[in-house]
Amino acid sequence: MTDTTETVHVDLGSRSYDVRIGAGLVTRAGAEIAPLLKRRRVAVLTDETVGALHLEALREGLGDISMTALALPAGESTKGWPQFSRAVDWLLAEKVERRDIVVAFGGGVIGDLAGFAAAVLRRGVRFVQIPTTLLAQVDSSVGGKTGINSVHGKNLIGAFHQPALVLADIGVLSTLPARDFLSGYGEVVKYGLLGDAAFFDWLEAMGPTLAAGDMAARQYAVRRSVEMKARIVERDETEEGDRALLNLGHTFCHALETATGYSDRLLHGEGVAIGCALAFELSQRLGLCSQEAPSRVRAHLKAMGMKTDLADIPGDLPGAEALLALMAQDKKVVDGKLRFILARGIGEAFVTSDVPGDVVRKVLDEALARR
Repeated sequence: MTDTTETVHVDLGSRSYDVRIGAGLVTRAGAEIAPLLKRRRVAVLTDETVGALHLEALREGLGDISMTALALPAGESTKGWPQFSRAVDWLLAEKVERRDIVVAFGGGVIGDLAGFAAAVLRRGVRFVQIPTTLLAQVDSSVGGKTGINSVHGKNLIGAFHQPALVLADIGVLSTLPARDFLSGYGEVVKYGLLGDAAFFDWLEAMGPTLAAGDMAARQYAVRRSVEMKARIVERDETEEGDRALLNLGHTFCHALETATGYSDRLLHGEGVAIGCALAFELSQRLGLCSQEAPSRVRAHLKAMGMKTDLADIPGDLPGAEALLALMAQDKKVVDGKLRFILARGIGEAFVTSDVPGDVVRKVLDEALARR
């Protein structure tokens, strides 16, 4: 079989690395990782779900590289101090040295937690991301943002720590439940909305095919998303400016995730999709884009069977004022002012702190009234 693996290089000087994208990368992980190793052993952090499905395949794929592994509970609630401490203590007990490699084998939760553990372990060891969800492959595994959640909000404790390599095996996506796959698709759509109208056009045409399992479509969507993220990260590694564009939809999303207790009431990518729809609605309300733009965003998300509004979140939600207070705790607050990512149209996002709070409140009030 022809190897169709593609490589996106993330150029960050001494912290540069490759993102390898294709089917079957887990089964040849040893050959991919071996050039990075000083001694032929790796310590793998995964979760119980991914471990049960794929850990033996990774063990075989590593060949003569010895592997030790810890499986943490699956789910967003793992991304806090208790499981983080457990992971760091385990890595120390396994005598992981500064020259060794930690492997993050799982979705965004494991990638963020394992990356942060690697960042602080012995003041920094290298790590390899092997993302197993669409969301992690297109977003959280690339760019070096690592961290855990706090009771005060999402991802408020962490560090920038770039991986040494990312292996995005699109073959493992076939084991994802449909809801998890579509959650990841929320981040894919975000890339088209923030900076590539032609990619959004392609997603409108090919989204259903991609969701149905077409490998070529999946590979293209992952590669294009990674390319866009890589170029933004190269320009702004630590989010001083342009990189904030990647947070399109996230100011709303993070507040909603906190309000729902990081539970399975709302998956991250679902919150991103709802957040993107609300960001376009807010943009239209401020006269920045046509009425057609938010309608088109919602129509595509609906066509894909995704959540598009606050009405799609089960259970109670706090009022607009409480949601605004949660937004004010976001990492994107500068001098007490909320930074929003708004849009002049599909593919034309920009960052601004000049958003009247009463307009945001009105958008939230109306969204809550639709529940």
